[in-house]
Amino acid sequence: MATLEERFKAFVKLGEFLRNFRPAENTGNEAYEELKQVLRQARLKNGWFSEDNLHHAIAAWGDLLTPENLNTWISSYPVQDEASGEIAIIMAGNIPLVGFHDLLSVLITGHTAKVKLSSNDKDLLPFLMRKLTEFEPRLEGQVQFVEGILKDFDAVIATGSDNTSRYFEYYFGHKPHIIRKNRNSVAVLQGNETQQTLSALGEDIFHYFGLGCRSVSKLFVPESYDFKKFFQAIEPYKKLIDHHKYHNNYDYNKAVYLMSEFPFLDNGFLLLKPDENYASPIGTLFYETYDSKTQIKDKLTADQNKIQCVVAEGISPVEVAFGQTQKPSLTDYADGVDTVEFLLKT
Repeated sequence: MATLEERFKAFVKLGEFLRNFRPAENTGNEAYEELKQVLRQARLKNGWFSEDNLHHAIAAWGDLLTPENLNTWISSYPVQDEASGEIAIIMAGNIPLVGFHDLLSVLITGHTAKVKLSSNDKDLLPFLMRKLTEFEPRLEGQVQFVEGILKDFDAVIATGSDNTSRYFEYYFGHKPHIIRKNRNSVAVLQGNETQQTLSALGEDIFHYFGLGCRSVSKLFVPESYDFKKFFQAIEPYKKLIDHHKYHNNYDYNKAVYLMSEFPFLDNGFLLLKPDENYASPIGTLFYETYDSKTQIKDKLTADQNKIQCVVAEGISPVEVAFGQTQKPSLTDYADGVDTVEFLLKT
């Protein structure tokens, strides 16, 4: 069993490995050539895992796994050298490495992990765990990737949809658990945003094709808001329409809205539809109007269990700056549930 210091150093080395990855370089380096091959396999198996998105996920975790970030994160908890729990992790596969934070939390607290990967993301995480074990051989056996039924575990962390959460509750409700449901992110516009601010919002909307829970799927705008400035600011993201899966979703949703005679706005690569729901389909952004700050603040408070991030300025006490939803810190826990605190009680 690796000590806390050894586990810490292993993740620091993994972060350094990821930061030094240069897709167009590293030629001849065996480890990086293997990583390139793993990324190619991931792209072939999942059409949503574009080269840009995979590289973004690698770079993001490289930036997070520094001695400073890890120490700031973990030093506030009473983590010991050893823990005896076996933690089952059921991972989503909507964006690359979406379950890495859960696995990091389990290992850094000294537990062992039994991981059930999503069929949409089965290549990258096992590769990173092999590298981690190379950096610290005493972590060998701390992670088991399970294909069949999960058995013999002390607690579970499961991520899925509102539908799958009901199954998770049925099968795992008798164990200590974190069960995550659908959440979406929103942005609140006040009409005085600069082009730079609105362009940054495009990153929150379009990165990972809008598939992540931190992706903005709905706008709240003032009554009579003019979307012309917004459309101008997001024009640089029109290249997404060249991605066949995104294009197909955009075309399909547009056809549905036309046949159903739903009102919507269209700039050629994004549909804006008035809708009270939060989870908009790919290629579509829902919007809803508000008439006062008090009204929108009350709305966000009432629906907080449906919302992952609020992108705004001066609206919410937990708001995220424009352009920052896809750059979470280690303390930005999904659904606001502190995973490390949960694990330390297990």
